[in-house]
Amino acid sequence: MSSPETIHVDGVWRSAASGARREVLDPADATTLAVVAEGGVDDTDAAVAAAARAFDGGAGVWPRTPVAERAALLRRVADLLQRDREEIALVESRDTGKTLEEGRIDVDDVTAAFRYFADLVVNEGGGRVVDAGSDEVHSVVVHEPVGVCALITPWNYPLLQASWKIAPALAAGNTFVVKPSEVTPLSTVHLVRLLAEAGLPDGVAGLVTGAGDPVGARLAEHPDVDLVSFTGGLASGVKVAQAAAPTVKKVALELGGKNPNVVFADACATDEGFDTAVDQALNAAFIHSGQVCSAGARLIVEEPVRERFVAELARRAERIRLGRGTEKGVECGPLVSAQQLAKVEAYVASALAEGAVLRCGGRRPEPSEVRPEGGYFYSPTVLDLCHGAMTVVREETFGPILTVETFHTEDEAVALANDTEYGLAGAVWTADAGRARRVAGRMRHGTVWINDYHPYLPQAEWGGFGRSGTGRELGPAGLAEYREAKHVYQNLAPRPVRWFAG
Repeated sequence: MSSPETIHVDGVWRSAASGARREVLDPADATTLAVVAEGGVDDTDAAVAAAARAFDGGAGVWPRTPVAERAALLRRVADLLQRDREEIALVESRDTGKTLEEGRIDVDDVTAAFRYFADLVVNEGGGRVVDAGSDEVHSVVVHEPVGVCALITPWNYPLLQASWKIAPALAAGNTFVVKPSEVTPLSTVHLVRLLAEAGLPDGVAGLVTGAGDPVGARLAEHPDVDLVSFTGGLASGVKVAQAAAPTVKKVALELGGKNPNVVFADACATDEGFDTAVDQALNAAFIHSGQVCSAGARLIVEEPVRERFVAELARRAERIRLGRGTEKGVECGPLVSAQQLAKVEAYVASALAEGAVLRCGGRRPEPSEVRPEGGYFYSPTVLDLCHGAMTVVREETFGPILTVETFHTEDEAVALANDTEYGLAGAVWTADAGRARRVAGRMRHGTVWINDYHPYLPQAEWGGFGRSGTGRELGPAGLAEYREAKHVYQNLAPRPVRWFAG
């Protein structure tokens, strides 16, 4: 990216008011990938002001645009995403470190989200009629846009997470300001350019590239922001909620998870079943180097198959091919930054100090094992004989670390799965359909997979219990986050009440 004009305000691309810039690094070799604007409070205030004008500025603005026209614009964006699929996938791969194929899948999933919310709003009725018990009253509940939305997105899935917020926000008739992670902002810049190309009116979509403090902090506290939707870490989410509290704005938080992958012995009774469960455990833990909020980082396996299962898992994990995500044959890319690499190393060190047994990984790869050199690579790591008191089991590591715990009974499996402050996602593997339903029903997680891991649907809600956050994305509830319910009560035959004698 040759120009640092990555702040979008009122339809105009510009540099930061302060002139500050930030280098975006390629995590595969730590070289400069792009230079972007380093926005601040002034840029944020300008973007919010433009979004407020676009929302309240009279006839013809976005919330008054007919639903069919809003849906048509979302579909145009979907078409443009597919037109630029390879370009965007390459940007996402280089910026985050994920493989190019993962980048392509992300673009397809973003496309599906835009099309889903377009279909959802255009097929809705005109409100819910409420029976007031009288023919002289017409009573209806309608849903209106919240207003100006602040959308703060994470570094691991920047394009996907932006779309999960932007698509329903626009479908509902809101305006917004999006702040991508300062570590991986590039695909969001591209998406906002596509919104403008699709014909979105000036001011409706604002973008400020910059750090969480001051940009994210200002968005959360801003009195003219009506809703803040944040996806990221728990500590940052708490700060967002605290900053938003004085203005009593709507807050939606997706704060990650520490997700259990429960494997019963009967799922491994056949060679095919065993192979599938091991393969899926690898996918659950190590896709995108484990930098996934729903990663199956806790393997909870039944004792009779534990040793065989973990031995095979470790054997395959050692064979995962590391490298630049755009290179053919690479299965796993680097971690996103030097900071994240240091955190992963610290988690592994603490686990070993607390008694975990290293089955594979636990180190940076040798120069001969990975290309290019100088990147933030860490070998896929399996830690056996773990327990719930360990830091590595309690906290979200966001790296290629898989911990192994053991159970003997169904009740113990459920207790272990729920022994977490989080509750985003989890899975159960069993050949017993009754057991599958029982365990899934008892797991306190927002998504539970049975004999699968990681798939999601744009028409199904996504979010978690406990410290995994508040609110939901995707599905009808994901649209409802960006709306306010209004009751309109019309008296068709008004007459004096005569409450007061006069």
